[in-house]
Amino acid sequence: MSAERDEIAVVGAGLAGCLLACYLARRGYPVALYERRPDPRTGRVERGRSINLALSERGLDALRRIGLAEQVMADALPMRGRMIHPVAGEPQFQSYSGSGDRAINSISRGALNNALLDAAAALPGVRIAFDHRLVGLDPTSGEMTFETPQGKVAATASVVLGADGAGSAVRGQLLGYGVLTESLDFLDYGYKELTIPPLGGDFALDPSALHIWPRGTSMMIALPNPDRSFTCTLFWPTHGTASFASLGSPAAIERHFATHYPDLIPLAPNLVDDYQHNPVGVLGTVRCAPWQVAGKVALLGDAAHAIVPFYGQGANCAMEDVVELDRCLDECDDDWSAALPLYQRRRQDNAEAIARMALANFVEMRDKVASPVFQTRKRVEHALERALPGRYVSQYELVSFSTTPYAQVRRRVRRQYAVVGAVAAGGLALLVGAVGAAIGRGRRG
Repeated sequence: MSAERDEIAVVGAGLAGCLLACYLARRGYPVALYERRPDPRTGRVERGRSINLALSERGLDALRRIGLAEQVMADALPMRGRMIHPVAGEPQFQSYSGSGDRAINSISRGALNNALLDAAAALPGVRIAFDHRLVGLDPTSGEMTFETPQGKVAATASVVLGADGAGSAVRGQLLGYGVLTESLDFLDYGYKELTIPPLGGDFALDPSALHIWPRGTSMMIALPNPDRSFTCTLFWPTHGTASFASLGSPAAIERHFATHYPDLIPLAPNLVDDYQHNPVGVLGTVRCAPWQVAGKVALLGDAAHAIVPFYGQGANCAMEDVVELDRCLDECDDDWSAALPLYQRRRQDNAEAIARMALANFVEMRDKVASPVFQTRKRVEHALERALPGRYVSQYELVSFSTTPYAQVRRRVRRQYAVVGAVAAGGLALLVGAVGAAIGRGRRG
């Protein structure tokens, strides 16, 4: 079957690209998977760059469809809620679900990428070319030029799919041809990773939670790893006081952490070294239009719609793109000129919805989670979920534990909040009326 079809090029062998290669090969397409980096299964991991991620239902659904979920989940660490670390006092646990039994999963990004690479490489018709950096693309002909250690290489494909991340070379080429517009909205925040090693051979913190140190205008999170370490990520302003730019000397670093993250000090012996040598990453939202050109070139995942990481949905959303494209190919009988525009129509509003929710969740994580008002609202929300199963579902559950389209989640949650607000206002009015009537009776008596 694959010999009857023209080769499809997938640029980018990250999570979305490898998953896409698996889906296309399953449909009988010959696939050329191009990656600018060396084979990650044999190379060194770049220091301080997101070694784990939170896999939830959307990503798991994509993996189940190709039989990889069980293998990937073997090394996953379920996190059933947030553990909030105040500056002083004991940490407090906040469950993600009303039932308390649902979890997002901390997994190694590298291990997941390698599993998907192995799965793609094992399929007939898939060839993988590492050390191939895209430097030229004609969107009308599918002609590509790559820089390699051996010099420039030319290739052609009937369809070119860019799954090459937020700094997508495919998107850059389309931008250069004037067939696409983009906007890049960067936060005045960056991120830096630190490590909490195992303590006495075991986890230094509770591994069944995502740990958060909310500090108002900044925060730190920590996710568990299979080797019993934790990866911590600082999300701090890039400039001003209490920013990455403001801490230079080891003494200043130690003093800042002792003041704002005192419980981290005894758990992170390499804190100063990690802080000084791990890079500061940028945080931002990528928007572009269109996502596809003439049914011949298209963008998926971060290449089309990179988002900030505060809902843990970047990888999950990208993997859901692959599922939707596969569904569109089914519905369009593999007519790419029909399937690619349909894919964009189905996914663009959803990508914008999760981009907005991720930005809002940053404020919630760094500030609101420590608020008594927020904690009370969460308890009320979980009580409503238990009292009205299936009818009232929190935004977090709909995003993380279902495949309900993101745009539909936003609409549903707005309706739920309106109803709850009306009920709460009605209850308050009844209470005020009852108190007023009682006071009136007292005066008459």
